[in-house]
Amino acid sequence: MESQPFLIIGLGNPGEEYARTRHNLGFMVVDLLAEKYRTKFAKGNGPYYFIRLQVGGKTVILVKPLTYMNLSGRAVAAALQDFGIASLEKLLVICDDIDLPFGTIRLRRRGSDGGQKGLRSIIETLGTREFCRLRIGIGDHFRDAADYVLSPFSKEEEKELPFILQHAAEAVISFVENGIDLTMSRFNKNVLEN
Repeated sequence: MESQPFLIIGLGNPGEEYARTRHNLGFMVVDLLAEKYRTKFAKGNGPYYFIRLQVGGKTVILVKPLTYMNLSGRAVAAALQDFGIASLEKLLVICDDIDLPFGTIRLRRRGSDGGQKGLRSIIETLGTREFCRLRIGIGDHFRDAADYVLSPFSKEEEKELPFILQHAAEAVISFVENGIDLTMSRFNKNVLEN
């Protein structure tokens, strides 16, 4: 019997108006992985889109919640149940983080929500902080955090975004193939610093 699949959740807000906003970095990373593996998202049984693919001989399910960011926990709980994933060690949540400089990738095995409403919803819904997360820095150049996370990237940031997304996507693949510890040691850095 095959072991449980990996569940990779990219957080964001559904809808075209949010597509290229800072809060949708999680969506952008799983979209890039879908492109890389030449596959498309389908509607799941619950409030999410998903793709099932093979990475290094392991089954991986990419998920984009159809709930808004602050209700992400509903989609994550539904996907865990629908795909029969009991071990949270196989769960990786990808999200933006206003407390990290733009371009910084930080993987952690567990932790608080750090003010990120999607993470907060997942922690509250699952009743635990014990799941891996990949946070992508969006910087802190804002007066109003709510406006900032829902605003598009600047022209300068848009130029650098492909490097950041590529690094994050590679970190996801490494998480599946090599586990969290090795992936943290290799990928936790600011992509824009040499």
